[in-house]
Amino acid sequence: MKPLRHFTAAMLLWCATAPAADRPNILWLSCEDISPNLGCYGDTYAVTPNLDRFAARSLRYSRAWSCAPVCAPARTTIISGMFPTSTGSLHMRSNVKLPPFAKMFPQLLREAGYYCSNNAKEDYNLIKPDGVWDDSSRNAHYKNRKPGQPFFAVFNHEITHESRIRSRPHTLVHDPAKVRVPAYHPDTPEVRHDWAQYHDNITTMDGQIATKWKELEDAGLAEDTIVFFWGDHGSGMPRSKRWPYNSGLQVPLIVHVPEKWRHLAPKDYKPGAATDRLVSFVDFAPTLLSLVGVKPPEWMQGHAFMGRFEAAPQPFVHGFRGRMDERYDSVRSVTDGRYVYIRNYLPHLIYGQHLNYMWQTPTTQVWEKLFKDGNLNDAQATFWKPKAPEELYDLTTDRDEVKNLANSPQHRDVLEKFRKAQRDHALRIRDVGLLPEAEMHRRSGDATPYELGHNADFPFERVLETAEHASSLKPDALPKLKQAMADRDSAVRCWGALGVLMRGKDSVAASRAELQKATQDESPSVRIVAAQALGQFGADADVKPALDVLLPLADVSKGNYWASVEALNAITFLGPKALSAAAQIKALPSAAQVPQRVREYVPRLLEKLQSDLN
Repeated sequence: MKPLRHFTAAMLLWCATAPAADRPNILWLSCEDISPNLGCYGDTYAVTPNLDRFAARSLRYSRAWSCAPVCAPARTTIISGMFPTSTGSLHMRSNVKLPPFAKMFPQLLREAGYYCSNNAKEDYNLIKPDGVWDDSSRNAHYKNRKPGQPFFAVFNHEITHESRIRSRPHTLVHDPAKVRVPAYHPDTPEVRHDWAQYHDNITTMDGQIATKWKELEDAGLAEDTIVFFWGDHGSGMPRSKRWPYNSGLQVPLIVHVPEKWRHLAPKDYKPGAATDRLVSFVDFAPTLLSLVGVKPPEWMQGHAFMGRFEAAPQPFVHGFRGRMDERYDSVRSVTDGRYVYIRNYLPHLIYGQHLNYMWQTPTTQVWEKLFKDGNLNDAQATFWKPKAPEELYDLTTDRDEVKNLANSPQHRDVLEKFRKAQRDHALRIRDVGLLPEAEMHRRSGDATPYELGHNADFPFERVLETAEHASSLKPDALPKLKQAMADRDSAVRCWGALGVLMRGKDSVAASRAELQKATQDESPSVRIVAAQALGQFGADADVKPALDVLLPLADVSKGNYWASVEALNAITFLGPKALSAAAQIKALPSAAQVPQRVREYVPRLLEKLQSDLN
């Protein structure tokens, strides 16, 4: 794909000089960690009178997806108009450079003459260039613009965040006895309390949103301003947040277009109506540009769903899961609004890997305890077990996504359609997120991960094919995986080793020589996977050599932070076999010269590892 690096001079000149009356103001009212649990979306438990009234005079999107089920990669998608799986910014709180031709969309709005304010959350995984916002702070406000200047303003509301679900003490307003407990959660007092408090917080947020509308009306700007309300990903409850199911990705999106700007509204706009058009966060940036009369650049990967350059609806929208805080995973998802397809590229990992932050929620703690005690049914216990390579759910009959249809003969054609949609998407955007994080940074060098993925010398098709073979868990793929371990490309070699690791003891035994060779690989990520496979599933004599590989890589003082995170995760899977190195593990440094936003991950891993070994 050849990117457009510049808009036409005539277009920018018109946008910068056109009077404000010829261009709409745009107000974004966002909130955190909510699914469409609003009265206007049919949730009878919700108390959201203000949002319900807003929806009655606006257009409600019934099939809006976040792309990512956690804040930083979700907001990274929005600000760039690109999939983080393409830019390498998919991992939680990573710090990746934009490709050199790209800009964050407020930069483009400012070039078009808009005053852009953000109050106040950013949380991007992409390094923010200069000049993105006129003001991004707790004091940011559209009222600070120049007289007559059109504005784009964001106000974010934090009261619904995951952390507010578990804040105690809290006197419940919603009756916990009336909670609908989803099929994947156990029905306990703790779970009901958390769901009720989640709804309490939504009601509080509903009042805060009303204040912002009144402020706009009092300023005499309501008829000149297009207003968006949206949530940044699904609810903050476990198995919603952090998981790219519909439960983690579907969000409320309500858009009000005043009569004056109705020509910019979608073709199916009707006050009080709902649209089933598929939209996702990657579409937001091109939509904003379209609304102000700027053609979205070709490097943006989304599609405008409003405005002068409204694009045709898409048949699918896509989601993903990468590293969540200190734990790695690799998941991709696709929906057409009815079916949800999940591709697990690391199916040997359980869904409920231990995350320090998520374990602070009472629901997580009681859920895990009930599993360990053997007191969960199949739907509830799935979260604590390894994953299926593929999952397929029909939302019309299974709203909680607990009945996997991937092996259903009646759904074979549906499965193959979605499998192809995921593969085509990965090839189209060059999903560089399929590389281990340390490997991606090592290979990118002074360039960006996006440039790595789009380099003609990068064998992405071979990487994807090997990842598919590895994660299929099919026994007959072992010869291909051993062959991959000898590939000239380190990413292919890594997926070959991962495929052997995923298959466990017998495959490791049959590949011992190849794994031993891989522990000397030039790529730290390949060495880590091979050492974990030998240490976890090999003979007793393999444990010490495996630890001899992993422990130096786990040392953050050596300067390879993401290799250290990968190595510490690998040591975790050795379990009691790592006891012989308990003293060395205890002596590992935890401090590293890395951005503050990721600095706690190694200390968390070390703390959990040492706790497990005691």
